[in-house]
Amino acid sequence: GTSLSTKKTLEIVLDLVLRNLCSVFQVVVEKKLMREKGLTRHDVGREQFVSGVWKWKEQYGGTILSQERRLAASLDWSRECFTMDEKRSRAVTEAFVRLYREGLIYRDHRLVNWDCTLRTAISDIEVDHKEIKERTLLKVPGYEEPTEFGVLTSFAYPLEDELGEIVVATTRIETMLGDTAIAVHPEDPRYTHLHQKFAVHPFNGRRLPIVLDAILVDPSFGTGAVKITPAHDPNDFEVGQRHKLNFINIFTDDGKINVNGGKEFEGMPRFQARKAIIEALKNKGLYRGDQKNDMNLGICSRSNDVVEPMIKPQWFARCSSMAEQALDAVMNEDRKIEIIPKQYALEWKRWLENIRDWCISRQLWWGHQIPAWYVMLEDDNLKEFGSYHDHWVVGRNEDEALMEANKLYPGKKFKIAQDPDVLDTWFSSGLFPLSVLGWPDNTEDFKAFYPTSVLETGHDILFFWVARMVMLGMKLGGDVPFKKVYLHPMIRDAHGRKMSKSLGNVIDPLEVINGISLEGLHKRLEEGNLDPKELTIAREGQKKDFPNGIPECGADALRFALISYTAQSDKINLDIQRVVGYRQWCNKLWNAIRFAMSKLGDNYIPPEKLAVEELPFSCKWILSVLDKAISKTVSSFESYDFSGAASAVYSWWQFELCDVFIEVIKPLFNSSKEFESSRTASRDTLWVCLDNGLRLLHPFMPFVTEELWQRLPQPLGGCSRKESIMIAEYPSVVEAWTNNEVEDTMQIIESAVKSLRSLRPSSDRNERRPAFALCATDNVANVVKNHEFEISTLAHLSFLKVLSGNDAPPAGCVVNIVDEELSVYLQLQMAIDVEAEREKLGKRREEIQKQQSNLEQKINASGYREKAPQQVQEDDLAKLNKLMQELEIVDEAERKLNTGNNGMS
Repeated sequence: GTSLSTKKTLEIVLDLVLRNLCSVFQVVVEKKLMREKGLTRHDVGREQFVSGVWKWKEQYGGTILSQERRLAASLDWSRECFTMDEKRSRAVTEAFVRLYREGLIYRDHRLVNWDCTLRTAISDIEVDHKEIKERTLLKVPGYEEPTEFGVLTSFAYPLEDELGEIVVATTRIETMLGDTAIAVHPEDPRYTHLHQKFAVHPFNGRRLPIVLDAILVDPSFGTGAVKITPAHDPNDFEVGQRHKLNFINIFTDDGKINVNGGKEFEGMPRFQARKAIIEALKNKGLYRGDQKNDMNLGICSRSNDVVEPMIKPQWFARCSSMAEQALDAVMNEDRKIEIIPKQYALEWKRWLENIRDWCISRQLWWGHQIPAWYVMLEDDNLKEFGSYHDHWVVGRNEDEALMEANKLYPGKKFKIAQDPDVLDTWFSSGLFPLSVLGWPDNTEDFKAFYPTSVLETGHDILFFWVARMVMLGMKLGGDVPFKKVYLHPMIRDAHGRKMSKSLGNVIDPLEVINGISLEGLHKRLEEGNLDPKELTIAREGQKKDFPNGIPECGADALRFALISYTAQSDKINLDIQRVVGYRQWCNKLWNAIRFAMSKLGDNYIPPEKLAVEELPFSCKWILSVLDKAISKTVSSFESYDFSGAASAVYSWWQFELCDVFIEVIKPLFNSSKEFESSRTASRDTLWVCLDNGLRLLHPFMPFVTEELWQRLPQPLGGCSRKESIMIAEYPSVVEAWTNNEVEDTMQIIESAVKSLRSLRPSSDRNERRPAFALCATDNVANVVKNHEFEISTLAHLSFLKVLSGNDAPPAGCVVNIVDEELSVYLQLQMAIDVEAEREKLGKRREEIQKQQSNLEQKINASGYREKAPQQVQEDDLAKLNKLMQELEIVDEAERKLNTGNNGMS
């Protein structure tokens, strides 16, 4: 409800809107093609496929935005944009060109993380790592049968010149088709005779040199001999560079064995080839067994495919200098960026200190096409696209690329063709704080709002997105893109499982808001991209978690539940029943307003100002605790403790306004004229509480608070009142309302009420009963006498009498010890179970004695008097005296119980 007119208040709240949408759209459409027509994107062609993705985007791309609108996200919708619209695309091109010309973007043949399902390279942080501790069967996309991992397979390579064999081991036996060497440690005596010798590949006859490498080889591990596949392993890649080995890629882009793998295995999917190679080795007598082996398996976070290291020509961004700036922005003493919760700053440090160059090219068809052109010279010997590493030019458009090519090859005949690859979606998303404000132009928005104030997003994309925004923002925008980063927890199901369509546990917020039947949940699954097996599993999951579907909860209840859950900081185990509970609480708010309206009356006019000093006790109290709730809520907002803010608001409404104040003032509206002044004061106080309370609650529950606030009577001259609660002033602390003395008194009252209520038997129908109070001090006795009305009303008593020190309670009373200064008695119109009362007092005695023993042990501990601060010692002594006084009260209660003066049976 605050204005976005100043630089300090502008917030970017993007979150899911930008979450990898380019790749998500492509994956969804590709799965749809395969499921419905049995075709891949390569079957239909780039132009038709991209056209299909645009249609899908137009149909479904607004889903997240419609969800945010239904959840009442208060955003400036006039600024809505898409990362592939014209303005954002221009910014992406400009950024690429500038970074390239500064030497921060380059093209090279490197080992990349290749996804055989998506047929594209992915960055390091798109790879999830699964620890394998034993033989493990995993479902891999594209394979009907699960594949076994966690197995170390040993086999022998024959040596030239009849020197015997050399045994190696691997967890990826299929890669042996691309082996180009065997490495041993130069000081390993077992292999001295093999220095400068060769092994022979059993399937293609390739000569494999025995290379000496002290960096890679540990002679104490396994056989001390290591197979080297430079094109398919990061460590082997470095060995290949050190020893100038051949780099032989044996996989097609979709993960099949290519022509380099030999005719015997060509065309086989890689994990089928794994089995075939083992059989072939057995037939040749070269198989040497297998054993379980710990391994770290890379899994693509988007497709769940097993990542394959492959050597590919790709575009890279140099990250070291940019990462250093981003690291300093968070970790320096005069930090420019604060990350909340602060523990994620350490993860920021760990990632950026170990950052590698970023592979920014993707072999997808949907996205920002890389603004680089390959120059094909007429006199080139190799005519294949991309054959020459130095034939690339970069420009903002084709005309600019032609100019660059003419500068590079003056007077030569050539043609140019744009790189078909697209940029990693996080490259364009990383520019969003710049591009959304008009960069690269120095627009008025950019001058006014950059850097922005707050970014809110999930901690799972801290490095996918946030780190890239900071690096690119500081490099291209000249400053950090925002001052604070608030990372919210990730939503999981009630069992703590990650939400997955294949598990059937994905919850659409609209289904919680509107409600949905189990049949409706099943229908949504059937409209998705699940295969028949996954669909069956998902249906069963939904039937187990939502046997009756999801009840209608409304947006307010869902918002309040999610905000309350933020206390978990890491993840939210979303239980729909908790949301249902807040829906029921909305009903309680409605009933509170309905009660208020009935008591205020049709002609009620709110006061311009309350004379607080003239108000009755309960009115002074509710205003004082309201003031504390306002202070706690505002301070919690300022420190991004949203759960603390929600708790403060909820506690005031539920436990103080509804449970205490409204219950206390109810009798005033059913009484004679003698209470007229109290009724008037209570009406005015109630209106002030509801007006402030609804405005305090509005950011959490915008819909119900707007509706209820509009129903409240307006002060005279209602023109001063805003037309919507959204733009009304948020409550602030009113010093005149604070009254600690009144709050201390109410604490005694509430303690007495709680103790009296606990004395009622479970069969009690809340009949009004007599009660008595035994007070150890005049102060407490005066509180009870002066506030008999409040205690009797809240505890539902017929009367309350203060006993003197020598008075015994009447017959038929049960007792409860409130504290060392107060005991309460409730007279029941039934026989008292003496043994039960004795047992209750005995348990209270044991509880007090246990606390006393622990405290005495602490006080008598060695060094306590020398080391403990004087204030702590005084507090401990006061606690000990309090416990001893409570023991005396228990003794007295037991004495009276045993004398039979109460007429107990």
